[in-house]
Amino acid sequence: MPKNKNIFSVSDNHLKLFLKCKDHTVSRETFSLMLDPNSDMLITFPKPGDSELMKYYESEDYISHTDSKKSILDKVYQIVKNITIRQKVKLINSQAGSDKSILDIGCGTGDFLYACKNGGWKVKGIEPNDKARNLALKKMNSESFLVKDIQDLLINEKEAYDVITMWHVLEHIPNLDNYISNLKQLLKPKGTLIIALPNYKSHDAVYYKTFWAAYDVPRHLWHFSRKSIKYIFKKNYFNVSKIIPMKFDAFYVSLLSEKYKSGKSNPIQAFYRGFVSNLKARRTGEYSSLIYFIKNDN
Repeated sequence: MPKNKNIFSVSDNHLKLFLKCKDHTVSRETFSLMLDPNSDMLITFPKPGDSELMKYYESEDYISHTDSKKSILDKVYQIVKNITIRQKVKLINSQAGSDKSILDIGCGTGDFLYACKNGGWKVKGIEPNDKARNLALKKMNSESFLVKDIQDLLINEKEAYDVITMWHVLEHIPNLDNYISNLKQLLKPKGTLIIALPNYKSHDAVYYKTFWAAYDVPRHLWHFSRKSIKYIFKKNYFNVSKIIPMKFDAFYVSLLSEKYKSGKSNPIQAFYRGFVSNLKARRTGEYSSLIYFIKNDN
């Protein structure tokens, strides 16, 4: 397979300003979202360097790295997470290969990985955040299930997986092309990537604009549409075989977006906006978040 050049560069003069957004979680800094017309993808600019990126994750408000149940938003997140974990396990069961092997990248505090293990899967997880990884290790009760970086698998293991999952993770990856190439090496021929991502063309994204919580700059370095996912994976010899919605995300993202917009959660308004977003998406397909089933073509 030929090695691809880096597809996207913020120095390219064809990029156009799409929107300016604030980091509402940690720094309160403002970032630009630059549109690449060729791929239909938004790029966060300036992109923090690898050494400074981790500081933008150091917050108790970054819920995927904790098991916090302190605030109403925390409790809603944990309830929805438990429901969606059951749904995710059903999805991967539909893609099971001969040995039911799965790699979950960005496994956070390990709840999904733990459910897969209990469901008879051979599991491995990647989690770079020390705090989240330690919580996951306690649940899994074995260090052999988790590594810190994808390079640990590429260097130390020869195993390939039936399924690789990335639940709201790809948007965090600094070097997109290299990472997709790594995924190619770790996935079995005809294996399946299952990737969940926010969709910046959803109704709630269009409505909340700069306050849309799923932009989450600068932790989200890339912002995808259905077109952009097909574009970048086709270049790496993958095929998008199916796309399904994550309907709960419209409500949770709207709840957080209301807080950013007005300083209050406004649950009634958030529920209404999430309902409208899902209703409109029944016609357009532009749900707040989408799950992509992506097949390894060779």
